[in-house]
Amino acid sequence: MKILALEDQPVPGLLLMATLRALGQEADLAADGATAWEKFCAGGYRVVVSDWRMPGLDGLELCRKIRRRGGDYVYFILISSQRVTKASRQEALDAGVDDYLEKPVDPEALGMRLHVAERVIGLTTQVKQLESFIPICSHCKKIRADPHYWQQVEAYLSERQGLTFSHGICPECYEREILPQLRAMGIESPPPPAGAE
Repeated sequence: MKILALEDQPVPGLLLMATLRALGQEADLAADGATAWEKFCAGGYRVVVSDWRMPGLDGLELCRKIRRRGGDYVYFILISSQRVTKASRQEALDAGVDDYLEKPVDPEALGMRLHVAERVIGLTTQVKQLESFIPICSHCKKIRADPHYWQQVEAYLSERQGLTFSHGICPECYEREILPQLRAMGIESPPPPAGAE
């Protein structure tokens, strides 16, 4: 896992990086929130370990920005020298923080959190892959939206992707479906639709 560490104090930053490396992790350090956001946007980070209180962009606001950005799930661990309270815990949860550690960071506790992060990231990747499969009827082409409900492919994709469809008929369906119907109505040589030739 590629980890982004954020600590604005030099000595705690070096200690955090030494701990992450001792745990066998690949990590980059940012000394302020703006730099952390730039590094994060450059890509590849699946875990962020961030100090809470910093001037400018603090740990909670960084977490909020990451959550608003979307994309692959990022596991966010917040660290702070202040004791966690019920109110601060709720504030962190509301911002999208996954876990919380007090300073000084205990290497064993951080290792356990990173183990959980790896499992969560693996599971979210599996869920994303499973959601990419669309169960479709091989005969009528309806999509199963839930176990008891099938809907037209256009409605399914319109609801989930905001897509708009225009309808036409392909040359094969024109020959197979439309021409026999027209001939049954006594129309012998109808002109083919555009693109059917």
